[in-house]
Amino acid sequence: MDKDYIQIMAVYCMFVMALIVRNHAVVVDIKTKGAKGDGITDDSPAILSAWKEVCGGPPPSSLVIPPGTYMSLAIMLAGPCKGPIEINAKGATLKAPPELVKFSKDSWIYIRNVDKLTMIGGTFDGQGQQTWMGTKCDETMACPVPVNLRLSNLKNLVLKDLTSINSKNFHLALRGSDNSRLENLVINAPGNSINTDGIHIAKLNGLNITNSKIGTGDDCISFGEGSRNIHIERVSCGPGHGFSIGSLGKFPNEEPVEGIFLKNCTITGTTNGVRIKTWPNSYPGIVRDIHFEDIIMNGAQNPVLIDQEYCPNKACKKGAPSKVKLTNVSFKRIRGTSATKVAVKLVCSAQVPCENVEVADIHLTFNGGPATSECSNAKPKVVGQNVPGWVKGGMVGGGRRWWEVIGRRRKTVVGTNPTCNSGPPQTPPATEDGGGYKPTCNSDGDRGSGGEKGDGDGGGVED
Repeated sequence: MDKDYIQIMAVYCMFVMALIVRNHAVVVDIKTKGAKGDGITDDSPAILSAWKEVCGGPPPSSLVIPPGTYMSLAIMLAGPCKGPIEINAKGATLKAPPELVKFSKDSWIYIRNVDKLTMIGGTFDGQGQQTWMGTKCDETMACPVPVNLRLSNLKNLVLKDLTSINSKNFHLALRGSDNSRLENLVINAPGNSINTDGIHIAKLNGLNITNSKIGTGDDCISFGEGSRNIHIERVSCGPGHGFSIGSLGKFPNEEPVEGIFLKNCTITGTTNGVRIKTWPNSYPGIVRDIHFEDIIMNGAQNPVLIDQEYCPNKACKKGAPSKVKLTNVSFKRIRGTSATKVAVKLVCSAQVPCENVEVADIHLTFNGGPATSECSNAKPKVVGQNVPGWVKGGMVGGGRRWWEVIGRRRKTVVGTNPTCNSGPPQTPPATEDGGGYKPTCNSDGDRGSGGEKGDGDGGGVED
């Protein structure tokens, strides 16, 4: 028999076998499992039944939630499964019960231990309005407050075109899910909603988040311990508390946070812009290789902030310095408007000062005029044209007086005293336009921590 013919037939047989396997892949519509889709009936049993079939079926398998409105109690979709799974919820809305008493754990939809899960579409409505007003089931007992989507140990996860609204707690809590991709997400809750972080990340290596819109009552994206190699690009944030590394140092043996790259993002009307926050009197920790680039600020408070005196609700011993070490941090090409006079504030630890901090081509204004900057326990490398101007040397002991600033474009020298607590301010020489500069300390000489009231980080999840 001709050798070429045998090879052709072998390839053909393999192709036919692949088609047979594919045709046996499981596709399960939750309505075939009894889902009503009327927005009233509890459809969680149908979702769990469909999941059991696709998880145990030949790969690749799909769970379909067709267009409609589905009420669901708390569910856990657990692996390991036999292969890749797709959850397709295009056009569907899933609603959580509004009553907190109906939850016994801190998750609404919990998915774990699956490799190559893809979730496409769907709106997940946590109906958290009642919860934001109080978290007690009755007059005496507090209930667990559920996260909308808790995603744990999902390697190679893909989330696309998904919407999360009005979560009772965090919207997405992502943990241990290496090499994952989130794109075209919409996350929305009112600016006054409590602890509704958009995406909280912890203990994972490798994540891309792109082309998404986040507005919440807390951090748009927060990075907890063990966050590594994360790239955020083209994400809008606001309202909320901005993009936050931390808070860190509250607990012993926290894993390092490293390799965070955030660029081409827009921040609007938030209480912070891009910030790193660690607790005073903390346990030791490491934060390194953190880079914020090409950011637009639209009326954000505290646009650029390192806060190693983070102490919300005065719930810590603030006199002792943080032991979390910050290294290789850069803020580059951050432009727009600040809602606070101090636009760039680097408050590093007195015990482990920040190292290799770079500030480059910052242009932030306040009420149409120049903003100011503050710095302590760091010697930032200042590059390019910067408004506000910057203290040469960056800290006391840097070899320069605090009013000697960088501001090549500006005839008037602009700066602010980074050592408000060191005693009476020095009197600067007159500026080139004949004026002087008045230090901007508070009446008690305290800069303030930069943390805001009620900025909790736990919510029953990783800090």
